[in-house]
Amino acid sequence: MSRRSPANLGRGFNLFWTGQTVSMAGDKVTVFVVPALMIFALHASALQVGIVSMAQYLGIPLVGPVAGVLVDRWDKRRTMLTCDLVRLAAVAVIPLAYWRHFLSTPLLFGCVAVVSGATIFFNIGYLVAVPAVVSEDHVVGAYSRLEGSGSVTDVAGPSIAAGLYSALGVGALFVDAASYLISAASFRFMQPWGTKTVTAGSIRERLTLGFRLNWADPVLRRVVVAAVTLNAGGPVFVTVLPILAYRGLHLSTGAFGAAMSIAAVGALVGALIAPKIAKRFGLGRTFAWSLLAHNLVGLGILAAPALPPTAVIAVTMAGYGFCMSCINVCSAPARQSRMSAENQGVMHAAYRVFTWGVIPVAALVGGLGVSLLTGSMGVLDASRVMMAGGTLLAALSFLSAIRIQPLLDAAEAERAVETGAGAGAGDGDGAGAGAGAELAGSAS
Repeated sequence: MSRRSPANLGRGFNLFWTGQTVSMAGDKVTVFVVPALMIFALHASALQVGIVSMAQYLGIPLVGPVAGVLVDRWDKRRTMLTCDLVRLAAVAVIPLAYWRHFLSTPLLFGCVAVVSGATIFFNIGYLVAVPAVVSEDHVVGAYSRLEGSGSVTDVAGPSIAAGLYSALGVGALFVDAASYLISAASFRFMQPWGTKTVTAGSIRERLTLGFRLNWADPVLRRVVVAAVTLNAGGPVFVTVLPILAYRGLHLSTGAFGAAMSIAAVGALVGALIAPKIAKRFGLGRTFAWSLLAHNLVGLGILAAPALPPTAVIAVTMAGYGFCMSCINVCSAPARQSRMSAENQGVMHAAYRVFTWGVIPVAALVGGLGVSLLTGSMGVLDASRVMMAGGTLLAALSFLSAIRIQPLLDAAEAERAVETGAGAGAGDGDGAGAGAGAELAGSAS
């Protein structure tokens, strides 16, 4: 039996996929280099690391409320191209400022915040782009490929970033700047997609609609609550991790980069098999149990330094990434299945505000908590306490998510009944029509 080839999702998706893969690879450089630059070159405190980490998500509550409404009204391809160019400029400022000796925490905060704001507009277009350029039955497969690309860059990215930082220092950030240029070029050569949505009502009315749509639908509401809970604790873990690695466990950038690259193999495996798991157990069920496992696995970080720190970080983060891939592959299709095309933008924007708006606070709490506890506990124990606390808080997301699958099953059953009723009504045979009416009546 010959092996079945992966489906061809078309030139538009292939360009989009290529551009995003390159851009994600560049992003790994900045994500790795900025904390290392702050700790080793600027000698920043844990609080300062937390403040800059907060800036990474600050645009969500500030820009997010209007982003979805505006993206709906703008040319989406040009919007995403422009976002790439804005991010290119903001990242390029950092090494230039360092070489001119005026790089500081406030400037880093500003550059990261600009990237954050542009990324919000970009991500809303990103979520609209996938269902616009591929058919409905290939949406999960498309997200799986994108998630797989992200996981591949997760595998190679930290080691490459560590090598680039060792060789080029802050100049490594130009790699990320170049990746945004390649992503912009990919959009330039794509055919137009995602036409402007002309809707009645002001920006405020459309924004209010986005919040109402997320909260009125029982599936979307539970996804929102789960994601808010996850993002109230998860960023504490992520923000404190480099502080734990560099200052608590005294790892070099090379060792930490190698550990994170090994860890990312788990995320890659998760991206590859998540569609099969979701098909077998359902999107909602996979989403819920992945949330719980994602957080419980994170507690493995407490095994360091009793066990070799590099190995502990690699194994813990491999499980952490595997589960996160499953979460990401399931979340977007589950939400998109509940929303009409004309409201996708405002729905995604409101979702981002709901769910990502807590991330800046969580990141700041992570850095602040380590700073406050270090005096009495030392940086190692302070980091461990904050990471464990954030992880246990995030694990409560499971309680909301566990009820999603029954709601999806009920909706699917209702669609099946409506389809049967429609088929019966269209049949000239009276018995068929009666059967359809009976099904419709029992569904109501």
